[in-house]
Amino acid sequence: MSDADLDPQAAALLDELDAGVSPPSWTLSPDAGRALLGRLFEGAPSEEVEATTDTEIGGPNGPIPLRIYTPLPGDAPYPLFVHFHGGGWVRGSVDDYDPFLRRWANETGCLVVSVDYRRAPEHPFPVPFEDCYRAAAWAHEHAESLDADPDRTAVGGDSAGGNLAAAVTLAARDRDGPTFDHQTLVYPAVNPPEVRWFDSYDENGEGYFLEYRSMEWYYEQYLERESDLANAYAFPLRARDLSDLPSATVLTCGFDPLRDEGRAYADRLEDAGVPVTRLHYESQIHGLVNLGHHIDAADDAIVDLVGALRDAL
Repeated sequence: MSDADLDPQAAALLDELDAGVSPPSWTLSPDAGRALLGRLFEGAPSEEVEATTDTEIGGPNGPIPLRIYTPLPGDAPYPLFVHFHGGGWVRGSVDDYDPFLRRWANETGCLVVSVDYRRAPEHPFPVPFEDCYRAAAWAHEHAESLDADPDRTAVGGDSAGGNLAAAVTLAARDRDGPTFDHQTLVYPAVNPPEVRWFDSYDENGEGYFLEYRSMEWYYEQYLERESDLANAYAFPLRARDLSDLPSATVLTCGFDPLRDEGRAYADRLEDAGVPVTRLHYESQIHGLVNLGHHIDAADDAIVDLVGALRDAL
């Protein structure tokens, strides 16, 4: 258990969710779960940016929609940031993350490419991962035509999006693909619970927004084959070698079942010689950065993440 008390605003949000009539998240259909997450994110303030562009690129499994944010104010060429949304590989969307990414573009000064990857269970692993890899490679390749700087590039995301960002950097190294300068991993899901048990699964596995049974359900939707449990592109903590990867920012929260695997991934990156900036919010829950309209401390986390990215690029 976290050494600190749960943030009162986080506690109030959890009480509000508990008082609702929705069944447990792992019992919902994919469509119902997607709608529920969208309602939770509703009400977040939305900033003006210089421009947004919706486009589409070809991918190994079909077209991949992208939303591109140009920051306001800014001067081209911009640093490039490719973003993968969270939601357990099942939920979440570019629309759900639109308010966050508008702020992210403006505060980081980055040109942001938000990837609308195919989601499970309709498209299980490796389809979402391959969509993300293709989109990141495309963005890097076309950086100059996007008014971005190919020598200042990063990928990132939260939860399942952090998983995908970490996997993309591994694949870029393994496949002699594009060189990224940084990875922003926000409470990343990098390890299957079946492989190794962390204390935070037990301590925070029930009652703190993201629950252990929900994680099990997400994995069941994402993976078709038991052999995928050992695949480093599905679970980057399983990779044998984490050397020669981009520098990383790893954010964790004290009341999150994914807390310890995020810390373990940061440990392994550092052991492999990768520079790591650690951000930890002892009193907070999973989902923090998207809950600023519920929890004031989300602003502090975003400011810290922005600072770490600016320092890296």
